[in-house]
Amino acid sequence: MEILAILIPVSLLLGGIGLAAFFWAMRTKQFDDPEGDANRILMKDWDDRPRP
Repeated sequence: MEILAILIPVSLLLGGIGLAAFFWAMRTKQFDDPEGDANRILMKDWDDRPRP
């Protein structure tokens, strides 16, 4: 039972860090163009060969 005294605060800390990272990504507009990638992959002039 003593391990719960360590695991619960650690899990809350890691969850808080993940939540803070998510809100940071939303604030810096990391998810601003969700349609752009979907449309870009369907374009006919897309070249999948690597550049020299």
